[in-house]
Amino acid sequence: MQKPITGTWFEFWHHNIPEGKYWNPICRHFSAEQWGAKVDELASVGMKYIVLMATALGYEEYAESYFDTDIFPFAEMACKDPMSALLNAADRNGMKVFVSCGFYGVWTHTMENMTSPVITERAFKAMEQLWEKYGHHESFYGWYFPDETCIEGHFHPAFIEYVNRYSAHAHKIAPGTKTLIAPYGTNILVADDEYVEQLKALDVDIIAYQDEIGVQKSKPEDTAEYYKNLRKAHDAAGRAALWADMEAFEFEGKVYSSALIPATIERLERQIESIAPYVDEILIYQYQGMFNKPGTIAYCGHPDSVRYYNELAEHNAKYKA
Repeated sequence: MQKPITGTWFEFWHHNIPEGKYWNPICRHFSAEQWGAKVDELASVGMKYIVLMATALGYEEYAESYFDTDIFPFAEMACKDPMSALLNAADRNGMKVFVSCGFYGVWTHTMENMTSPVITERAFKAMEQLWEKYGHHESFYGWYFPDETCIEGHFHPAFIEYVNRYSAHAHKIAPGTKTLIAPYGTNILVADDEYVEQLKALDVDIIAYQDEIGVQKSKPEDTAEYYKNLRKAHDAAGRAALWADMEAFEFEGKVYSSALIPATIERLERQIESIAPYVDEILIYQYQGMFNKPGTIAYCGHPDSVRYYNELAEHNAKYKA
C-alpha cells in the first residue's frame, strides 16, 4: 500500500551542526522571498503540513532565536523575520503550520528542558509572544513540542507531565490550536494495556512516531509490526491521532555526526508501504536539504536533492497528495 507524503519538518537552522552541512550555511543567507519559495516548493508536491523544528535554539556556549524576542538574541540571518516569511507563504498555499515551543534550554539537555521551571517559564513566554505576533495567520495551526525522550517500553512520567503542562498553556493562550509530538523509541515501545492508559492520559492531539530508518535503528521490513501495534493501541485509547514521522535521509558517514543526505525513492516507498495501512498522515523528516525543485531560487542541500524532488513529485502525483 502506498500513500502520499503530506507534510514535513522545517527549520531556519539545523540544530545538529554536522548534519546540516549541505544547507545550514546557505539558509543563513536566505531572503524572505527565498524562505517563501521554499514553502511554495512544499505546496508544489502536495504537502499540507509544516512542523517548524525550532523558534529558538540553546547551545552550551550560546543561544539564538528566529523571531524578535527578549528571550534570546536574534540569530545572524539575512532575513529579519523568517517566521512571517514562512507563515505568509503557508497562508497563500492553504497549509497548516505547527510552531515549535521547545529547545529553550540547551537542546541536548532533554530532561532538563522538560522539567526545569526556569526553562518552562522561558518557553511559555515564547509561546505567548509567538501567538501575539503571528496568531493572526490562518496557517498558524498548532504547536510542536520538540523536547522528546525515548519511549523505553512506555512513556517516562516526566514526559507525560511535560506534554500535559505545555498543552494546558497552549489551550489557555490559543484555544482551538492543535498539539503535536514526534517521539522516538518506536522500535522498543510496548503497546500494551499500560501504554493504552498512558495514551489516554496524554493531552496531545497528534503523535507522529519516528520510524527511525534514517538513524539505522530499524529497517523498512520491521516497521509494519510496530505501527500495526500502535494502531491497535491508539484505537483502544480513542484519543490522539496516529501519524508517522518518516525519515527521508541517510548519513554521509557516521550516524549523528555526519551530514544528512538524500535517501532513494525505492527505500522511501518501502518505508511507506510498511506504515501506510496504519497511519492517518505521513510526514517526513525532512524536506529541507534533501529536496530541491529544479531551478528554485531557494536551493539548499545535497546535489542529489533535485533528483529526489522529481521522484517525490512523481510519487505524490501518483498517489494524489
